[in-house]
Parts: sequence; C-alpha cells; structure tokens
Amino acid sequence: MRVRFTFTKTEAMRYTGHLDLFRTLERTMRRAKLPLAYSEGFRPHPKINVAAALPLGITSEEELGEFWLKEVLPLKDVEAQLKGAAPPGMQFQTFEEIVGRVPKLQTQTHNAEYQVELLEEVNDLEGRVIDLMAQEEIILERKKKGKVKRYNLRPLILNMEIVEGKIRMQLSLREGATGRADEVIKALKIETQQARITRTRINLIS
Repeated sequence: MRVRFTFTKTEAMRYTGHLDLFRTLERTMRRAKLPLAYSEGFRPHPKINVAAALPLGITSEEELGEFWLKEVLPLKDVEAQLKGAAPPGMQFQTFEEIVGRVPKLQTQTHNAEYQVELLEEVNDLEGRVIDLMAQEEIILERKKKGKVKRYNLRPLILNMEIVEGKIRMQLSLREGATGRADEVIKALKIETQQARITRTRINLIS
C-alpha cells in the first residue's frame, strides 16, 4: 500500500535537518505501529520519501511525502494513528492512497512557494525586488561534494512580489534546477538572520 501525505514542519523543528527529519518520520510511523515496507538489498530501510529537502532553518506549512506499507489498511486508520503519534513541530494533514504505476514523488515536483517575514525593516524592499527580477543573470556559487559550481539563479525565480510587507516567491523545484529561498534573500542583499522563511506549498507537474 502506497500512501502520499502532507505535513507541516513548524517552529519546534526549524533546525531539524533533512536526515533527522527522515529519522523523525520513521520513529513516528513506528510509534504509530504502522507495518512499514522495507527496501530490498544489503541494507534494507523503510520505504519513506519526501518530495524535496528543506534547508536547515526553514519551516513549512505543507511538505509532501510518501510511504509504503506491507499491508492494506483503511486510510482513516492510518491517518488517526499518525496524527496521534506526531511529535512537537510536526502535524500530519492529508492522506491519499496512490494506486497504479505512478512515478516517484521526487521526479514530479515543479515549483515551490515561499513566504518570507523580515525581522527588521529593509530600505526600499520593493525596489530591490523589482531590480532583481529585471536582471537576466544572477551568478552565484554552490559548493557540492567539495566542488564549487557557478550557476544562474535568475531563471529559477519564477515569481516574486511583496504582499503585506512579506516577500512571496515561487521558485523552480525540478531535478537539476532548484531555486533556494535563502539564496534569493542573499541576492536581495538581506542577511538571512533577518528573515524567517516558510515554504507554503510544493506544486507538482500537472
């Protein structure tokens, strides 16, 4: 049985990293006494996936995940057991059984939406956003596996605007083309310590 679910990662888990999030999900599902299915191979592990890693320090109103069970259970029972076992900082929201040959969740993401609350006033915030969106190239560097790679951030910013004093942005979330909200904040010449970033939604390929 394959189950797709949404969940929140709130303030109590702001500084929980990606690997620790996986461990938390696994412990929660064990606490809920769900019959998890395991991968095959030399080192079997529970079949649990999330759509996209959430960088440290960022909260979320709606993350997407999937897990597999060895047995078919009523979905309402799965929901009740998990909601009752959820730790502080995590709330389970919706559950859906996935039937048939549906591609892995990680290959189906298209973009993610973020909201950024600034802890200090920033001069000419709207002007900074307009100037950034007008650029054709924003060349940044990322370090991965000990190597530094240069890339253009601008095509990864699909939309950005100021709404009621908060920055709202929509960033690409595709394989090999993922925009990071914290890097956009830096490109706006704002210290990341001044920003509270929340991922509000992950949109899949339609």
